[in-house]
Amino acid sequence: MEVETPRVAENTRPEWEEILEESLACVHCGLCLSACPTYRQTGRETSSPRGRIYLMRAAAQGRIEPDGLLAEEAFLCLGCRACETACPAGVRYGRLVELTRSRVRQRGLLPRVERLLLRQLIPRRARLARAFDGLRALQRTRLDALLGSLLPRRLREARALLPAVPPRGQRGMPPEILAPEGPRRGRVGFLAGCVMSELFADVNAATLRVLSRNGFEVVVPPTQGCCGALQAHAGDANFAAELAAHNARVFEAAGVDAVISNSAGCGAAMRDSAGWLADSGRLLADSGRLLADSGSWLAEHARDVSSFLDEQGWRAPLEPLPLRVCYDDPCHLVHAQGVEAAPRRLLQAIPQLELVPHADPGACCGAAGTYNLTQPEMAGAVLDVKLDSLAAADPDVVATGNPGCMMQLAAGLSRRGLRARVKHPVELLDESSGGNVQGAPLYS
Repeated sequence: MEVETPRVAENTRPEWEEILEESLACVHCGLCLSACPTYRQTGRETSSPRGRIYLMRAAAQGRIEPDGLLAEEAFLCLGCRACETACPAGVRYGRLVELTRSRVRQRGLLPRVERLLLRQLIPRRARLARAFDGLRALQRTRLDALLGSLLPRRLREARALLPAVPPRGQRGMPPEILAPEGPRRGRVGFLAGCVMSELFADVNAATLRVLSRNGFEVVVPPTQGCCGALQAHAGDANFAAELAAHNARVFEAAGVDAVISNSAGCGAAMRDSAGWLADSGRLLADSGRLLADSGSWLAEHARDVSSFLDEQGWRAPLEPLPLRVCYDDPCHLVHAQGVEAAPRRLLQAIPQLELVPHADPGACCGAAGTYNLTQPEMAGAVLDVKLDSLAAADPDVVATGNPGCMMQLAAGLSRRGLRARVKHPVELLDESSGGNVQGAPLYS
């Protein structure tokens, strides 16, 4: 007998209809459980994707309030999306979690401090630069260690994640246009990123150099902004959509063939932006604040740098790098964007570089945007599993393509006393293909 799939019930909360519809794709098989970091740590069904989907459905149907266990579990989820890779039914769990967090946030359940950081600091380039100026000044004085010892445990742990802040002259936005070396193969835009520009500008510079060496003109629009990833993860979907719509307009106007990112989180955000804009358009329709439907263009043109270079074909000569390298998959690259083989192929092309396997490279490291700040205990437990795996492999370098993962892994390796350095794959490609001239400006 054919069983009809249940549709939206009459008592469904109207703003939760999409959540209910999406949740019905789950067939309760449980294949997601072993892939879920929080389920691995707790063994609780409610801390698994399947259990959270049950809670989402109950809240959507008005059987439970969203401000209890569901709110707790929605934010305990790392958002790694490993369950999507494991799911045979194609459940869009990442979309479900972000929608749920957005609905929870509408009930005023997002902490005020987090709202201020995500709206008033991170996406405001000048304010963020001044904040890092202050952190750099503090790091260079003895007060840093003294104040660190006086901070509450959670803030001490957050401080330990922060690498040394570079001087102002070695931070900030790249030049607006970088010409290609040799025949021009295409014109690409580059999303510089908020954290990448301030803490990893050297990685941005390496990215621009390898794109140029491979024949691509690189355009870095100065009016680009934050991608909206952290805001969406925190449930501030409307603001994330506004940020994404702005970037879509800026890059489309630049006439580029692709929009390149070297941050897995930023790249996944661009790929997900169509959903954010569609959702926010519905939520804001009554106020007349409809957002431009630009997300589809941005989603179609977004590419991770490793995926793009692999697709287009690497052309620059590569010199030997005698290193043992563990590649660790950023969740928002391997699970959210489906990019797994490309970075490995590029690294394997470097002469004398040995790609060393380690257990479960696609498992989360616990960074997850701001998760290691808001859920430090769970983030630390997840990181410990990863560090055990890396310690057994004993590499010279751990390569990963996301700033949060780079900081999380570097802090963990240092705490364990492990010798491996953490690098972005593009840094190794840059070094092998010529690097930066000694003493030259960062963006040369």
